[in-house]
Amino acid sequence: MKKTVKVLFAATECNPFWATGGLGDVVGSLPQAVRNAGTDIRVILPLFEYGIDKNTLKKEGVINVPVSWRNQYCGIFSLERNGVVYYFVENEYYFKRQSIYGQYDDGERFAFFSRAIWEIVRFLDWKPDIVQCNDWQTALAPVYHKLMYPEFNSIKDVFTIHNIEYQGKFDKAILGDVFGIDERDYSLLEFDGCINLMKGAIECCDMLTTVSPTYAEQLKDDFYAMGLGNIIKKNEYKLKGILNGIDDELYDPRTDKAVFASFGADDTSGKAENKRELQKLLNLPVTDAPLIAVISRLAAHKGIDLIKFALGDILKEDIQLVVLGKGDRYYEEYFSYMHQTSPGKICTIVAFNKDLAQKVYAGSDILLMPSKSEPCGLSQMIACRYGCVPVVRATGGLKDSIKNYDVKGGNGFLFEKYSTEEFYNAVKTAVDIYHTPKWAEIRHNAMTTDFGWRKSAREYVKLYKSLI
Repeated sequence: MKKTVKVLFAATECNPFWATGGLGDVVGSLPQAVRNAGTDIRVILPLFEYGIDKNTLKKEGVINVPVSWRNQYCGIFSLERNGVVYYFVENEYYFKRQSIYGQYDDGERFAFFSRAIWEIVRFLDWKPDIVQCNDWQTALAPVYHKLMYPEFNSIKDVFTIHNIEYQGKFDKAILGDVFGIDERDYSLLEFDGCINLMKGAIECCDMLTTVSPTYAEQLKDDFYAMGLGNIIKKNEYKLKGILNGIDDELYDPRTDKAVFASFGADDTSGKAENKRELQKLLNLPVTDAPLIAVISRLAAHKGIDLIKFALGDILKEDIQLVVLGKGDRYYEEYFSYMHQTSPGKICTIVAFNKDLAQKVYAGSDILLMPSKSEPCGLSQMIACRYGCVPVVRATGGLKDSIKNYDVKGGNGFLFEKYSTEEFYNAVKTAVDIYHTPKWAEIRHNAMTTDFGWRKSAREYVKLYKSLI
């Protein structure tokens, strides 16, 4: 009889409970797909004060969790959803906050959560074969495992990097007082003169994964690895890139309640209605000119500079542009200014608005995503599902998910060099082809590309089995 692999999946956000970005989407859908592929997977999360009614949860018990010299209360709650069990770690001192991240004591808060993972494994009757942690907030868990929990030597650690830009850096002075780690073990965490939690996880984990094959290769380069390139190369024997997916039932224009009219790859007539209604909503002229969308965090690594520098030439084309997102104040003010000076041509909404984002995907023809670096990216996948053809730079997961329009199955437009000229040429090509019969083929390829989790889930299960 084949053994069923048991996985405890640790993260700090998860749709539909609470999320700030792509990590929440991944944690909300990947475990379900892995379960469907034949694995007993459970998820463990901090219990934040919003996003869920605690009265709907089952109380599993109460334990104490050591955080250096502190002995902290930890309530354990659970919920089963679509066959997956979710454990919630309760401590109001650490988690009853106005936001998930950005608190003055984030180091201590997530040290508590990382220790709680192992204390809860001790408490539960169910014991995992694999503990998979995600990004710096859970990076201490593999470190604590190696240093403090020898009774769990048979359990393997998988650490997944979703975005290496955020590494969990802290002053060495708090090594013992906050993290409870002895000076003799500082070398595990030390990097560039400070504590680097992600570096510690990379050194201590049994398998290191990231969210696309191309990004896995790029992380060996300091430019993409934000200084950790040599550490990645040292551990590349355990590095694997598995492309993220999206929930293709959630992101389905045939059933999405947020869109103006349902449509699909086999009947795209509703796409035109979505465009008309979106133009009306945004006070743009109702026209057949290509409607171009930017749905992004407004930050430099998202390639926003390229959009800014090319915008003058792009606006000379017969197009409309909608920008939806928040980020650096400089970019917010720039696109807001362009909105005011180019009425009927540009609409800028400085906000994170999921409902509006779905309407923009459904109503737009082209998505701009010229990222300087992009671990995986989900926007290009969602856009494809809604017939919004992406123009992307061939980096990270963008390169792994989008094929150029001129090859078999081409579902978008790619450019290689991070330059205004190459980016503009790709946009110009898309705009020109939009007015030809070729566009329907590219859009159909985009809408029928399989971005679901099934293939990726099988790769994760294969990885788990190789470890045990």
